Amino acid sequence: MNRLGIIDWGIGGVSIYALVKEKIADVPTTYFSDTGATPYGKMPRSELVARLNVVIEFLKSRGVSHIVIGCNAASTAIPFLGDHGVSVQGVIGPAVAMTAKLKPSKLGLIGGRRTVVSGVYRRAFAELGIDVNQRIAQPLSGLIENGDISSNTLQTQAKQILTPIKNSSHILLACTHYPAIANVLRHYVSPTTEFIDPAGEMVKIVKRWNLGSLGDDEFLTSGDVATMKRAAKNAFGVKIARVVKIKL
Repeated sequence: MNRLGIIDWGIGGVSIYALVKEKIADVPTTYFSDTGATPYGKMPRSELVARLNVVIEFLKSRGVSHIVIGCNAASTAIPFLGDHGVSVQGVIGPAVAMTAKLKPSKLGLIGGRRTVVSGVYRRAFAELGIDVNQRIAQPLSGLIENGDISSNTLQTQAKQILTPIKNSSHILLACTHYPAIANVLRHYVSPTTEFIDPAGEMVKIVKRWNLGSLGDDEFLTSGDVATMKRAAKNAFGVKIARVVKIKL
């Protein structure tokens, strides 16, 4: 049986899950939130690779055949993962391809610390002749993960992060949490700035996998069940009836 797996440290990948459910007929999905582990963006690369290998094997044991890593920080580790006999797709390649099609005249990017410091986007865009002005937006994902999508603290952080790139023609949202606060971010950029959310490109990939529609969805977490439910509802309007806590 074909089953989609979505891996994220938290609930950012719920943005992809929600769009998959909207655009494609029922795709049986297992969502794994790994908030019980050290944040992926703070793990040394060797530790992150080891953790992802464990999570992928676990999902494979539950019938997952195709995996979306809905986390930019984790996606930087994909080239170093073992061969698990399942399809694994990160968000970075699709995000770059989607952005390039838009031909940005002045590209900005906001992402987590690992995503930005790794240089993975800068190098990819440089190969395409595109300059990118990157900003670390780590505080935003932490706030969203706790269910905060509108507080004064979040707005202050958003303004501080975006002000240096507010006149960009396009800003790539290089963290799947950020679409949840796009309406807030809009206040701190030029009226003509376009935000780029790669979730749509990820859905196209899932559609090509042709996974069918047999099977129920399941939500798993290594962290706190109540926090996951609250954050998914607040950020993306996804009401999760049941979350199973998993220890890996």
